[in-house]
Amino acid sequence: MDRLRGFGDRLAEAVRRRGNGVMVGLDPRLGLLPEALQPDNASPREVAEAFRRFCCDVIDVVAPLVPIVKPQAAFFEEFGPAGMEALAEVIKYARHKDLLVVVDGKRNDIGSTAEAYARGYLGADSAWQADALTVSPYLGDDSLTPFVDVARTQHAGIFVLVKTSNPGGARWQDVRSEQGAIYQLVAEHVEALAAKTVGDAGLGIVGAVVGATYPTQLAELRAAMPHAWLLVPGFGSQGGTARDVAAAFLETGLGAVVNNSRGILFAYQRSEYREIGTRDWQEAVAQATRDMIDQLAAETHAGRLRRN
Repeated sequence: MDRLRGFGDRLAEAVRRRGNGVMVGLDPRLGLLPEALQPDNASPREVAEAFRRFCCDVIDVVAPLVPIVKPQAAFFEEFGPAGMEALAEVIKYARHKDLLVVVDGKRNDIGSTAEAYARGYLGADSAWQADALTVSPYLGDDSLTPFVDVARTQHAGIFVLVKTSNPGGARWQDVRSEQGAIYQLVAEHVEALAAKTVGDAGLGIVGAVVGATYPTQLAELRAAMPHAWLLVPGFGSQGGTARDVAAAFLETGLGAVVNNSRGILFAYQRSEYREIGTRDWQEAVAQATRDMIDQLAAETHAGRLRRN
C-alpha cells in the first residue's frame, strides 16, 4: 500500500485542511425536510429526488467547513431503485465538492460475498465510489479480511462496529468471557488491523465506530486502539456533548471524526436556530456546523488543529 495515499493519511490530510474532525451525517427524513423541498407526492421517485436535492444543498453549505460526510444508506434504500440512484448522485456530488465519503451501510458477510460488498463500495474505481464503509464484525475476523484487502488496494478504509451509541447495543457488546467483553475483543482485533496498515499520520485504514453516549468506554477504547481512527456517533440529538467525546481525540487533534446528523441537517427546527431558519434553512445548517466545530475546539484536542 502506498503509505502516502492510504485512507488513514487521506483522512488526516482532510481533517488538517479543514481544522476540525466534524462529520456530517446525511440522513434525509421526509417529514423533516424544509417546506420548499417537500415533494408533490410520496412516490419513491419524487421522494428520492427530494432527498437528492436536500443532501446536495447541505453539501454545498458544509463542504467548505468539514472534511467528511456520512450518507446513511437505509434512508435511500427505503425508496428502492430511485432511492439508490439518489444515493449514488449524493456520493458523486460530495466527492466533487472535495469531501471524503463514508457510506453507513453496516455491511458484511463471509468469503466471496464480503469481497463483493468491498469491491462494490470501496474506492474511486468502485461502483459506489465510497472512501470508506461501516462494517459489522459479528461474522468473525475472517469476514473482515476481504474488506481490508480491497481497502488496501483501493486506498479506502473501513469502520468496524465496536461500541455503538444505541442503548440496546450493550446487551451483546458488553457480554463478558474469560478473555474480556465482546466489544473489547473486537477492539483488540481492530487495533491489530489498524497497526498493520498504519500510514505517515500514525493511523491505519481500519477504524472503529464508538459511540459518544458511552464516554467512559470511549476513553478505554481510545487507549486500546491507538492506531485506529474512531468514528463517533451519538453527538447532539442522542445526547453526546463535546466533553463526552474529548477522549476520542489524540493529542495531535487527529484520531476521531464526530458525527452529527439531525442536529445539523434540521437545525432550522431547533430553537436556537429557528430565527435563522425561518429566513434560510441552509444558513441554519451552516451555523449549527460552525457551532459544533467551536464546541469541539473548546473542549477537545481538536482545538490544536486550528493552531497548527
